[in-house]
Amino acid sequence: MEKIRVAVIGCGSIAKHRHLVEYDAHNQVHIVAVCDIVETRAKEMAAKYGATAYTDYLDLLKNEQIDAVSVCLPNYLHAPVSIDAIQADCHVLCEKPMATSQQEAENMIQAAKTKQKKLMIAHNQRFVASHVKAKELIERGELGEIYSFRTTFGHGGPEGWSVDGAESWFFKKEEAFIGAMGDLGVHKADLLRYLLGEEFTEVSAMVETNAKENATVDDNAVCILKSASGVIGTLTASWAYNATEDNSTVIYGKKAVLRIEDDPSYGLIVQYSNGDTVNYQLGKIQSNDAGGQTTTHVIDHFITSIVENKEPLINGEEGMKSLHIILAALASSETKQWTQIQ
Repeated sequence: MEKIRVAVIGCGSIAKHRHLVEYDAHNQVHIVAVCDIVETRAKEMAAKYGATAYTDYLDLLKNEQIDAVSVCLPNYLHAPVSIDAIQADCHVLCEKPMATSQQEAENMIQAAKTKQKKLMIAHNQRFVASHVKAKELIERGELGEIYSFRTTFGHGGPEGWSVDGAESWFFKKEEAFIGAMGDLGVHKADLLRYLLGEEFTEVSAMVETNAKENATVDDNAVCILKSASGVIGTLTASWAYNATEDNSTVIYGKKAVLRIEDDPSYGLIVQYSNGDTVNYQLGKIQSNDAGGQTTTHVIDHFITSIVENKEPLINGEEGMKSLHIILAALASSETKQWTQIQ
């Protein structure tokens, strides 16, 4: 079988530590080209992976024969660059959040449908072993009726992760559009939709900037969410968890409580109402602090969807539904009112 010819647009940290590493490890992938407006970054990654370096992604799309593209750019560029790549007959894996508005997201989805190309959004939480097991237990009825949840995703901020440090685009509203809620909160919105198997209908949120002096986007957010069936809970996203990362989720049901990534030794703990406890040692969730995420399974799933001509688990529609929650949270924070989620 011929290898999938891949290009990575944007050579910042997410590309350097995840996309390129995982593409390189995949035996069905050939990294053909990389692109970054900072020429030294593009040349560094090109040299490492035997690819051609570009500073203009349109030149890359025009000059190279590419099957698939990873879009690893600031949020405001996700939609336009993804659409251009799709128009150039490429399948697209786009980083999250997929877009900065519903209209942008819809345009991406329509472009993929028109050109009959795969569009996948890089929500990696669905592939974490503890989350996969939790989904299995919930579907099996181990928790019984689910009443509530709490989920959080927080760390010290992108200055410790982004290639540009404290000067990163992550902190600039004109490039990021949204801060911790788009960086971390959208991951948890997507995870909860996946675990619960239903959509959220309402949100009340406080989305604030109180931890990063030079940020023009949010760095701390707390949301109350209500699902279609009446499950209520909290979602928090923060760039102010300076001591250690927190990536935990707890789900409260009639028959049991699931504690996911809430314990240093066990990825999943099931506490049954009858007093029994079952601990699952599934391997630690990968974090940026622990040297990067090099086996997220996102790339594997994307390539498999292309090779086997299957719809990705997190396609454009799924990405848009998770984006809706974040957009509604922003609206709620601005209006100080409960907001309906589309």
